[in-house]
Amino acid sequence: MDLDKDSSRTSTPERVPAVKAYAALLEVAGSIASHPELSALFHDLQHRLLKVVKFEFLNLVLHDPDQNVMRVSLLEAAAPITIPLSLELPVQDSPAGWVWQHQQPLLLEDMDQETRFAPAVRLLRESSIRTFYVVPVTTARERYGAICFGSQRERAFSDSDLRFMEQTVAQVALGVDAAFAHESARTYQDRLGKEHERFRLLLEINNTLVRHLDLPELLAQVSGCIRGLLQHDYSSLCLYDPVQNQLSIHAVDFPEGHGVIRQEFIFPIEDSPAGRAFSTCKPLLVNHLDAQTFPSKVTEMLIKGGIRSGCWLPLVGHERTLGTLNVCSLQESRFTQADVDLLSQVANQVAIAVDNALAFRQIAELKDELAKEKSYLEDEIRSEYNFDEIVGESPALKQVLDQVRTVAATDSTVVILGETGTGKELIARAIHDLSRRRDRTLVKLNCAAIPTGLLESELFGHERGAFTGAIAQKIGRLELANKGTLFLDEVGDIPLELQPKLLRALQEQEFERLGSTHTIHVDVRLVVATNRNLEQMVADHTFRQDLFYRLNVFPVQVPPLRDRTGDVPLLVHYFVNKHAQRMGRHIERIPAETMRTLSRWHWPGNVRELENIIERAVILSPGPVLNVPLAALAASTPPPHTEAPQTLQSSEKEFILRALRAANGVVSTAAVQLGMKRTTLNARMRKLGISRAELFSK
Repeated sequence: MDLDKDSSRTSTPERVPAVKAYAALLEVAGSIASHPELSALFHDLQHRLLKVVKFEFLNLVLHDPDQNVMRVSLLEAAAPITIPLSLELPVQDSPAGWVWQHQQPLLLEDMDQETRFAPAVRLLRESSIRTFYVVPVTTARERYGAICFGSQRERAFSDSDLRFMEQTVAQVALGVDAAFAHESARTYQDRLGKEHERFRLLLEINNTLVRHLDLPELLAQVSGCIRGLLQHDYSSLCLYDPVQNQLSIHAVDFPEGHGVIRQEFIFPIEDSPAGRAFSTCKPLLVNHLDAQTFPSKVTEMLIKGGIRSGCWLPLVGHERTLGTLNVCSLQESRFTQADVDLLSQVANQVAIAVDNALAFRQIAELKDELAKEKSYLEDEIRSEYNFDEIVGESPALKQVLDQVRTVAATDSTVVILGETGTGKELIARAIHDLSRRRDRTLVKLNCAAIPTGLLESELFGHERGAFTGAIAQKIGRLELANKGTLFLDEVGDIPLELQPKLLRALQEQEFERLGSTHTIHVDVRLVVATNRNLEQMVADHTFRQDLFYRLNVFPVQVPPLRDRTGDVPLLVHYFVNKHAQRMGRHIERIPAETMRTLSRWHWPGNVRELENIIERAVILSPGPVLNVPLAALAASTPPPHTEAPQTLQSSEKEFILRALRAANGVVSTAAVQLGMKRTTLNARMRKLGISRAELFSK
């Protein structure tokens, strides 16, 4: 390194600057070795270089490859300078940019005449800089940028000064290279440390998730794991409710909340942080939570609880977005984007666990449902009813039973006709129990008891997601009855729009569940019942003619009880024994007058009405004699069937007179027989005009 090429002609005083230069360069080398931090190096460098070269400031300008700008990274000044630290200029507008591109030093000695680099020159003029020298900072590995020297004197630097500054920068470039390598290594080490902590956290959470299916307990464990790496004050788990199209808080971990945020709180998706994260399927970072940005009830609750910032992260499952994981703080701007990235990974794990928990819950519900269906299929039918319960010996009933025995051996469709309460379901059970399908199940469906919108699902079943609220697959009654018998009660109430699908299922023995394209084949024997006139419904176009003919293969007409009055005493004794045994009562005698009255009654409600009356009588009979409330029967039902029509008042009067005569005129005894209070009976006698003379006139 020869700063003075003609040293033989240089006097001793002229060698002093060269000696100072060499000494300064040695000091620069030492400073680089002892100052790995660039800021400390440049601060020390300024003082050492000023011993050789006079300048007002020097700075380090680095190239940013991401934005392609030149940025002032370090600045050391001996005089007031208006150049701001971290100043950024496009490469083409910066002297340092020109030097970085061309890899040549650049000397600006006349600022008044300089027309290039307008933004930079303007700032230099404002700082009264007259001479500006820029040297590239380059090593064999990297082109970093440039070091700039500024002086407020015109033509402040001699040729030897320029060479000295170039040599200094060449050494400083090595220091910059080492500093960046050191910083890169430290950054990499920090990143490795953070990665290690993150993987440790994710592993810990994963181990926690596989051990817990209960959502509140799962959230508490996850929140505890996160708190070891990321301090927070509140966490919650929100799940989407497709039926209500809302979010529901299923778990909360908020020790400082004092019950402000509660589980099972349901809130709309709109206008809430969780709702936005759920709708967009993107994490949401809120540095300042306010009710204007998110005007919802849940936001008010969070703010009331002291929540000021938070992260809301979507839980994306296998097939759908399940809800959100929410992590919040009582401090504003508590979380960074790096925290969001970490919590997003946690949310991915939690989503899998929540999906599994919901799946297990659904499986448990399905198991319960299947158990109930199994119980229904195996026990419900035979535990309460059987063929032996068809009571009666009248010719009308025997004719029906002969028809049942005839058709039961076939697989033909049977339509059971008759009034309400005649026992049509009992006949259907008899047909099934006498058929070759008796070892399989009889599945019943009351078409009038199911809402129109749900009848199709009940009959054919549905797949999960087939309609709003279909959160699980459902097996329809038609599929449950495979190899058995399907009994459709009140078949006349099937909606007209559903009848073609039922017709196809009956004819082809196949159908599809709602929401499915998979065809299911079944082997089902159909028995239907109705109290309506299907032929008239066909004429009125409220029942399909083709379906009527498909059902009306073998009609069975069940007679009303008024046409088989001879069976009334048998039915009375049967129902008395049945209900007395169930209630723990002991009924030994049924008064003859009571039996005559019951046999003469019109029974508009048929056998069902008779059973209800007998059940009430057993309840009202504390002793061994059956106490039938005949007055109540007269007041609540039409008059008995007699050849001469009677008014309700005359019928009731006749009942009371008979009871009084049977009690030899003792009102209290007659009141017990009639199932009413003595005062009530006296009031009824006064109203009906019953006198003692009339009582014993017959």
